[in-house]
Amino acid sequence: METTTKSNGDANKTPDKIPVAAHPLAEDPTDIASNIKYHSQYSPHFSPIKFEPEQAYYAAAESVRDRLIQQWNETYLHYHKVDPKQTYYLSMEFLQGRALTNAIGNLDIQDAYSSALNKLGHELEEITEQEKDMALGNGGLGRLASCFLDSMATLNLPAWGYGLRYRYGLFKQSISKSGQEEMAEDWLEKFSPWEVVRHDVVFPVRFFGRVEVLPTGSRKWVDGEVLQALAYDIPIPGYKTKNTNSLRLWEAKASAQDFNLFQFNDGQYQSAAELHARAQQICAVLYPGDATEEGKLLRLKQQFFLCSASLQDIISRFKERKEGRKREWSEFPTKVAVQLNDTHPTLAIPELMRLLMDEEGLGWDEAWDVTSRSIAYTNHTVLPEALEKWSQVVMSKLLPRHMEIIEEIDKRFIAMIKSTRPDLESKISDMRILDHNPNKPVVRMANLCVVSGHTVNGVAQLHSDILKAELFADYVSIWPNKFQNKTNGITPRRWLRFCSPELSQIITKWLKTDNWVTNLDLLVGLREFADNPELQAEWESAKMANKQRLAQYILKVTGETIDPNTLFDIQVKRIHEYKRQLLNILGAVYRYKKLKEMSPEERKATTPRTIMIGGKAFATYTNAKRIVKLVDDVGAVVNTDPEVNEYLKVVFVPNYNVSVAEVLIPGSTLDGANVEIREEVGEDNFFLFGATADEVPKLRKDRENGLFKPDPRYEEAKEFIRSKAFGNYDYNPLLDSLEGNSGYGRGDYFLVGHDFPTYIDIQAKVDEAYKDRKRWIKMSILSTAGSGKFSSDRTISQYAKEIWNIHECPVP
Repeated sequence: METTTKSNGDANKTPDKIPVAAHPLAEDPTDIASNIKYHSQYSPHFSPIKFEPEQAYYAAAESVRDRLIQQWNETYLHYHKVDPKQTYYLSMEFLQGRALTNAIGNLDIQDAYSSALNKLGHELEEITEQEKDMALGNGGLGRLASCFLDSMATLNLPAWGYGLRYRYGLFKQSISKSGQEEMAEDWLEKFSPWEVVRHDVVFPVRFFGRVEVLPTGSRKWVDGEVLQALAYDIPIPGYKTKNTNSLRLWEAKASAQDFNLFQFNDGQYQSAAELHARAQQICAVLYPGDATEEGKLLRLKQQFFLCSASLQDIISRFKERKEGRKREWSEFPTKVAVQLNDTHPTLAIPELMRLLMDEEGLGWDEAWDVTSRSIAYTNHTVLPEALEKWSQVVMSKLLPRHMEIIEEIDKRFIAMIKSTRPDLESKISDMRILDHNPNKPVVRMANLCVVSGHTVNGVAQLHSDILKAELFADYVSIWPNKFQNKTNGITPRRWLRFCSPELSQIITKWLKTDNWVTNLDLLVGLREFADNPELQAEWESAKMANKQRLAQYILKVTGETIDPNTLFDIQVKRIHEYKRQLLNILGAVYRYKKLKEMSPEERKATTPRTIMIGGKAFATYTNAKRIVKLVDDVGAVVNTDPEVNEYLKVVFVPNYNVSVAEVLIPGSTLDGANVEIREEVGEDNFFLFGATADEVPKLRKDRENGLFKPDPRYEEAKEFIRSKAFGNYDYNPLLDSLEGNSGYGRGDYFLVGHDFPTYIDIQAKVDEAYKDRKRWIKMSILSTAGSGKFSSDRTISQYAKEIWNIHECPVP
């Protein structure tokens, strides 16, 4: 630690001259440095000799946490005193990303921490790189949940996130010659400095067992196995506000009395700790493979564990309030809003009914009134596979009391239809919750949510319109006011202010305010400067800085050199056939073939492009893994082809997560988009191709009837892959999925073939636009100027007003 520092204003100090002292709320960089040193010595996690980047990260994180805990405790106390209605956001995923950059950014102390770490001989950028992403999510659903938490805190809304504390999360992805390989993610291998275990917040969660009918006629769920849910809290600070909300994660534990000492001493080591092993399984992995019965059972256990622990916590918080008087249960919906993020937490509905009836003594009607006024449901997709259906046999075995309650909800719903809407009687078999198909009787979780919740929302206008017109049309005729749209947004803090600092400074300079960070609509002010050559020059240099940063990252993780001057064409998201990475890579294959056929002069006239694709394919999703392999194989050939690699490169970016996205997204040129983005940024700044949503059903029907005529370019791209141009791997099963007119794994359900020609045509227009630098930069400025609507602050304000009926509750 004898390094001389590079600090501003303290250049002669060396790290060992900084005193060790606790300064939990320090503002001054020297005091902050003292507090970091204090944590390195008095909150030790390593042997005392070293203060290398890893140790510096943990000590710095704990120093930031000191300040967060102060704000956090004040927020808890304030909510307890004011007793506002609160929102509880239940989600199987929270894709948080790194916390250090976000925390010091939201607390507005980046400069102070940068300077403090300099005094200790470290650079903030290097220290933040030491943090591992919290592996609590998979893709858009989990990232959205995390953006929402940031917005709730920033808007001073009283709200909690509830999730599971996965030991290994999704998985760590590496790319080898054989394609994607999965290994356990090690985010908790050492520990997380951001979580605080709440040893006083523990609830029992039961599985299996039986239902006992008591002499009074009431029912009780007994026997089976009982695990403990232990709370871990992660602070969620708002941006430049005192409010610090909580993400509460549950861990499953068995108690000491569940350890059979007699069996252990008898050499039966596994039997002795069987319940402890089963507890560990629950929070081991996000989305464990469900191809086996055991896998399905474990997923259902996870979902129930989240719902039961969270609702017991919510009820205990409701009951502990109001000095000196017992609360009426009819007040519950005026204090509690529960939001189900997709169908994964659907079991919250029968569990809340069970807790109210069996534990609190309410009758059915009162419990139903409380439940249906408290719970709302967000639908994320119309894809059938995402509308969960659980085996009635599995449900009855694992959750016998809940199955009874679901049967009763179903029975009453059918009775209501018959008495009030006889015109819908023919639709009952599709609308009811229980599907009694004799081959495979299931519980339809989406139907349970729609029947039981007070509000159902989609996550984009087009998506919500499809829900109302198609998927849930019959329910809309019963409850026209139950259905809403809440167009998704992202937090401008993480996704612009912190991850693209150069661009943020330029936006602040030209708008003459940084208020856009919490009021993204202000970006519209950039429109008046879109033609200004000075802004265009600054904009281009900020974009170039981001592209250079990305090029350095790609070199580090893949060994591939890419040119920041090329057009960056980036698609990063979960690998799935419906997200159509296959269309992208087929386009790259076609582009490569055409480049090979050109003369050197013709190639020079093209727009050089770097195509980057990243994302994880679910471990058992074979076709998705084939897509990853194809991208990597195409890259291996294209990137080493001396005739072409100046004009085209194809890179698979491994182990995509939030931190990788923070480098990729600022460096990208075009973003994935929808109808509303086009409306906001203007048709001239948007490249549109392919079928529109209302054309899709007819196109699928035509396909089934053999009426599809493939474009020759599409056939050419597929044949080029079949010719083994990209190695000997057998891509026939993947390409076969695009063939035929129908059938499982055939028939091109996602219309890659239909959209391929317009995709190729529009890419030629993109190439032309990129050559006209002035036009391209203006389009980029106007796209940013039109992005104000897509802030999660706007989305969450609408949820608060139109679904939850909660109000801001700022900490004084």
